Amino acid sequence: MKTVFSGIQPSGTLTLGNYLGAMKHFVDMQEDYNCYFCIVDQHAITVPQDRLQLKKNIKSLAALYLAVGIDHDKSTLFIQSEVPAHAQLGWIMQCVSYIGELERMTQFKDKSEGKEAVSSALLTYPPLMAADILLYKTDIVPVGEDQKQHLELTRDLAERFNKKHNDIFTIPEVKIPKVGARIMSLNDPHKKMSKSNPNPKSYISMLDDEATITKKIKSAVTDTEGTIHFDRETKPAVSNLLTIYSLCTGIDINELEATYSGKGYGEFKSDLAVAVVQTLKPIQDRYYELVNSDELDKILDHGAEKANKVATKMMKKAEKAMGLGR
Repeated sequence: MKTVFSGIQPSGTLTLGNYLGAMKHFVDMQEDYNCYFCIVDQHAITVPQDRLQLKKNIKSLAALYLAVGIDHDKSTLFIQSEVPAHAQLGWIMQCVSYIGELERMTQFKDKSEGKEAVSSALLTYPPLMAADILLYKTDIVPVGEDQKQHLELTRDLAERFNKKHNDIFTIPEVKIPKVGARIMSLNDPHKKMSKSNPNPKSYISMLDDEATITKKIKSAVTDTEGTIHFDRETKPAVSNLLTIYSLCTGIDINELEATYSGKGYGEFKSDLAVAVVQTLKPIQDRYYELVNSDELDKILDHGAEKANKVATKMMKKAEKAMGLGR
């Protein structure tokens, strides 16, 4: 059975885009793969965090993973900082990587541009990301388009280490979902839907209530043409809404186009809001049962124990290959 690894930062409540583009697929993957789902809290501190809010976000994200359908008996759900091998192998991967290739990372350029004081971690976190993946002999990493460059670096670092030291790391494959990999902002279809967007109307949080979801969808941008059909180039906003509708209901986009042929945006958006609410309601109900429960803590304890066993073994192999220790 092949191994899948995925990590999400606990830096605020996840969006509908995170769910449709990633987490929804994770539920299906755990039936066919050995899955590790990691809350990458060490990545979150590359930018300043409020201590108490970070702790709250970590548990909230863990509860959301379980609420969407991740089964802790089939998958390993754990917190990155509770498995010390991540930071330890991160340092080794940093020693294997070159400054030039880290400076070429698009996300580093974007996040550091125009800033006087930039954390060195913004430059060096890709090697930590590589460590996250390589610790578990990962075969497949499901990511959005925006992370593809980091995954290519992970492959380069693993191959470099294997050639220079010892052939111990599995070279992971990148898997980008064909549909819904990139759910776009509700008010700017040229930008990805993101929880870091300062405008809350641009995204739907997985914990938004029915009234908020309906209001956000009804205010979503469309275009002046007034027709409902899928065309990423000429109708990016409407195409994004159709993608969301299709992924929430399982109805093919062609069928949705036929259903709303000759109808206006008002009816389309009203029906879309209902579909999104119905998708998120059972997830929210389960989330609130879990988020402050002893059950959640027990699941995370168990996940950390499972992850530590595997990661520690790989860490020892890496140290031996590098000549570290006695």
